[in-house]
Amino acid sequence: MITSPAFSDKNYAVLGLARSGLAVVEALLASGASVTAWDRQDNARDQVAGRATLADPLEIDLTSFDAVIVSPGVPLNIHPIVGKARAAGVPVIGDIELFAQARADLPEHRVIGITGTNGKSTTTALVHHLFEQADVPVRMGGNIGLPILGQHPLEPNAQGAGVYVLELSSYQIDLTQTLACDAAALTNISPDHLDRYDGFAGYAASKARLFAMQQADQFAVFGCADAETCAVQQAETARRKRGRAVCVSPEGWADLQQNWPSLQGPHNFQNAMIAISLARECGLSDEQISQGLASFCGLHHRMERLGEYDGVLYINDSKATNPASTAPALAAFPPAPERRIHWICGGLPKSDSLDECAPAFGNVVAAYTIGEAGPHFAHLLEPVMHVERCEMLFEAVHRAKAAARPGDVVLFSPACASFDQFRDYEVRGDTFRAIVENLAEDEEGICRLTGRPKT
Repeated sequence: MITSPAFSDKNYAVLGLARSGLAVVEALLASGASVTAWDRQDNARDQVAGRATLADPLEIDLTSFDAVIVSPGVPLNIHPIVGKARAAGVPVIGDIELFAQARADLPEHRVIGITGTNGKSTTTALVHHLFEQADVPVRMGGNIGLPILGQHPLEPNAQGAGVYVLELSSYQIDLTQTLACDAAALTNISPDHLDRYDGFAGYAASKARLFAMQQADQFAVFGCADAETCAVQQAETARRKRGRAVCVSPEGWADLQQNWPSLQGPHNFQNAMIAISLARECGLSDEQISQGLASFCGLHHRMERLGEYDGVLYINDSKATNPASTAPALAAFPPAPERRIHWICGGLPKSDSLDECAPAFGNVVAAYTIGEAGPHFAHLLEPVMHVERCEMLFEAVHRAKAAARPGDVVLFSPACASFDQFRDYEVRGDTFRAIVENLAEDEEGICRLTGRPKT
């Protein structure tokens, strides 16, 4: 784990003992700090009982504490801990801020921070993969993978200093004060999490704080495909040295996208361009980058290529929980004589329309609607394409298989939340994968194509 003498002999309160909170407690205790911890769940408190003091920060005097560390899930706009800590003059921070404070005691390294409404997980995983394939010491954390404080510090090797690649949500940025990333990226900004902010402008301002924490000579790259992202880029350009706050540029890579099987579609091309800019900034050559792009397998449930069965490609995009997330998936497979999209969609709707998907409707030969949104989606889509009303995912997959021909794509991109039929999008995606695996006589066939174990 990551420890620091900077935490020694200090007094911290930790609210929330899920993965990141537990990692915080372990790192602070190992650093010699005094810790008071709390979680509403008895089993969570049991994990630190006997080593940390157990007390609810809302019920104790906070004036002797150096900081209150909360989970990113704590809503800062309404939770009473914020007012109580402010009255006591105590900062409310998160695990990423503790990592920032520990950096001075770590071996030589660089930090890459990536944020945005959509695409940040894929971009983060891709950047991590590029450095890993180049044998550069690398860790991935933040809003993806393991808590960063719970991982071992990086040591330099013959390829250079280590690189920490952090996916950062707006919630995590809100709890961070001093993280000056050596390189940072903003993929895009669209309305999200507005229950936590004072409107869209407040949400966009949260994203912008990641770049405000950087120094004027540090590097930042921006998607620049929406007005809000452009505004952040322009503000950063005004205070930085020339070429240190740039919009992403294709730079001659467009013709090579066909060689990146897990990075198809215009949205993934932008993700790749951002990753290329970050990797170049931190020392990778174009040859190293090209090899990494070609070997990247993508993330589970995000345009995940499960493989082919009877010449039909199956794509698991269960993470697409709203129409804005599904639209790039539909656009990733433009029509061709030998390729048609069979689109499985529906679930618990977040929107009454599919307008954001409409520009790519011409790519779809048939839609298979499921879940609570199924009847409404069918009503919207029947005027423009063939629709099969299925309700359940199993039925939709089998109807799509029966209609598909070699060269076609069966795309599961629901454009809805999962909670009408599944616990979360991951269970929904795993269910789709299991159904597809069972289509094949050799159930290991699709797993072999991806190199991933069966679920």
